[in-house]
Amino acid sequence: MKFDDLNLIAQNMRKNILTMIHTAKSGHPGGSLSAVEILTYLYFKEMNIESPTDDKRDRFILSKGHGAPALYSVLMEKEFIDKDSLIGTLRKINSKLQGHPDMNKLPGVEASTGSLGQGLAIANGIALAFKLDKKDNRVFALLGDGEIQEGMIWEASMLSSHYKLDNLTVIMDHNGLQIDGKNDDVMKVEPIADKWTAFGWHVIKADGHDFVSLEKAFEERKTIKGKPAIIIAETIKGKGVSFMENMASWHGKAPNDEELEKALNEVGGGK
Repeated sequence: MKFDDLNLIAQNMRKNILTMIHTAKSGHPGGSLSAVEILTYLYFKEMNIESPTDDKRDRFILSKGHGAPALYSVLMEKEFIDKDSLIGTLRKINSKLQGHPDMNKLPGVEASTGSLGQGLAIANGIALAFKLDKKDNRVFALLGDGEIQEGMIWEASMLSSHYKLDNLTVIMDHNGLQIDGKNDDVMKVEPIADKWTAFGWHVIKADGHDFVSLEKAFEERKTIKGKPAIIIAETIKGKGVSFMENMASWHGKAPNDEELEKALNEVGGGK
């Protein structure tokens, strides 16, 4: 798929995300918008996933489960779930689109996530099972940068390298913010690359909003054997909407009618 096509998908995803959260009157726009290009590249360029139930598909784990609108949006664009019937149901009782992903309700969700720090351990288990079964499936997990403040991440990261899980790739959405402000003010997470290297991972850096940079990163990952890899993707929280960008206050807040109209115009194409 050409990059122009990926850009169009990313534009549609941002519109989906904003519409879902506005209708629900709650949700997490900042960390959903920052992950759009990463998920677009994964689902339309990198992963082997033409069906949410094919045994040979690669697996994706959204560890930062509050970014669920981004996952739902890419599943809509992939046509794994129906956009027209679901886009207005986010966070409603009995909806398939819960505030955090629920694998029992929605095709394409590989694990129920939301408690931060657990996604890498889940991804480890799936990747190790594929190794033991001598299967070629790959596993990808998206972490938030604030999420690596959780101790469970580092226990899991030791296991990944101990078992040489070279079928596992983590992508870190590195936007520098969390719900209470800057990561470095809440609990410093740097030097991120040095920490992952020390835990036995191959580290790659990329621009998380640039498809050329993401392609280069994923191609480098394919050359690494015998160890897990992490792509530290530099992103902007609230990417695409001027009044949301780099604003921790938009971590978990829905736009009102006026803000939605402005946001949709900024991401392209209006309603």
